[in-house]
Amino acid sequence: MDEESETTATAAASWAKRAWELLSMVRHRAPLVQCITNLVSMDLAANVLLAAGASPAMVHAIQEIDDFTPNVDSLCVNVGTLAESWIPSMRAAAATAERARRPWVLDPVAVSASEWRMGTCLGLVELRPTVIRGNASEILALSSACRIRDAKGADSSHESTDAVEAAKSLAQSSGAIVAVSGAVDFVTDGQKVVGASNGVPMMQRITATGCAVTALIAAFVAVDPSNALEATSCALSIFGLAGELGMEMAKGPASLRMHMIDALHCLDENTVVSRIRISQRS
Repeated sequence: MDEESETTATAAASWAKRAWELLSMVRHRAPLVQCITNLVSMDLAANVLLAAGASPAMVHAIQEIDDFTPNVDSLCVNVGTLAESWIPSMRAAAATAERARRPWVLDPVAVSASEWRMGTCLGLVELRPTVIRGNASEILALSSACRIRDAKGADSSHESTDAVEAAKSLAQSSGAIVAVSGAVDFVTDGQKVVGASNGVPMMQRITATGCAVTALIAAFVAVDPSNALEATSCALSIFGLAGELGMEMAKGPASLRMHMIDALHCLDENTVVSRIRISQRS
């Protein structure tokens, strides 16, 4: 093995070890993750968090924010089924998390769907999320603060590679770690770019997998908020690995959903260390 190949292999092994460490921390600490998330994703997001060892709380009433949010370990805000009545809760929870020095993660689902949705997401970005995760079209739109006119709702019309520079720009302007989901998930702090390559295409046929992985990112960031880029990259790769293992037993999207959750629950050190695929791209 030449020196470059040896360095690459060493870095890959280090990432895999880090992914196992973070998953183990989630299982040991069971971080409380408040999810103000959309109606479609609540069930899957909660089950993914439970399978990983975290504790989900689907608390979104504004009357509970002041009492509840300061006590959580992290917050996930997802605008998928956005309604006017939920926006004050989202903003209040994000501001409370910031004051309490709790990490929070924003998922700008279908940000191009309307000017109102775009404005809501831009307002949430101003509240300084720790991480922003979206598909390529969402990150391109949010970075430019301009709707993509041919956007397909929550589906991406771009590849993740198309949005890397936009993600770097958004990270620099917002101060957040930005993750772009796709065939390869890219994560950036505005300078460094990391690629996570685990996953299977069939995961895109299960509603709310993107929303669920955003919640998982919140759990990983909760146990190591000072290293949010690492935590985000590892959460994405762990979720993708669970999908790979689930696909080995699945016959289609419905059975993949079940087997993916089981696989996440059953992940062991040997499997994680041998199959995680994360690499620094720049």
